[in-house]
Amino acid sequence: MSFFKEFKEFAVRGNVIDLAVAVVIGASFGKIVTSLVDGIIMPLIGLLLGGVNITSHTFKIGEIVIKWGTFLQTIIDFTLIAFAIFVAVKFITLLKKQQAEEGPALTPEQVLLTEIRDLLRDKK
Repeated sequence: MSFFKEFKEFAVRGNVIDLAVAVVIGASFGKIVTSLVDGIIMPLIGLLLGGVNITSHTFKIGEIVIKWGTFLQTIIDFTLIAFAIFVAVKFITLLKKQQAEEGPALTPEQVLLTEIRDLLRDKK
C-alpha cells in the first residue's frame, strides 16, 4: 500500500475527523473563556480590590519583571475551561448511563413483533 493511500485512510477515519472538530471547537471555546476572563471577571476582581487592574500588576527582582497579574488571569482561564470540560464530560457520561439503562432502541420491526406478541398473549 502506498504511503499516500495509507495517509488518506488514516485522515478520513472517523476518530481523526472527530478529533479535528474537537480541537477547533476547543480553540474557539478557549477564546470565549479568555474574553470572559479579560473583559468581565478580571475587571470585577479589580473592582473588589479598589479599582485596580490586576493583569498589569508586576514586581521586580533585580532586573527581572514578574508579571503575577497575567499569571493569575491565566490560572482563572484554565480553571474555567477545566470546569466546563468537567461538566460536559459529566453530562455526556450521565446521558450514556441513561441510554445503557434504557437498553437499545427498538427497530420498527421489533416494535411490530412486540405488539404481535402482546396481542397473542392477551388472547390466551
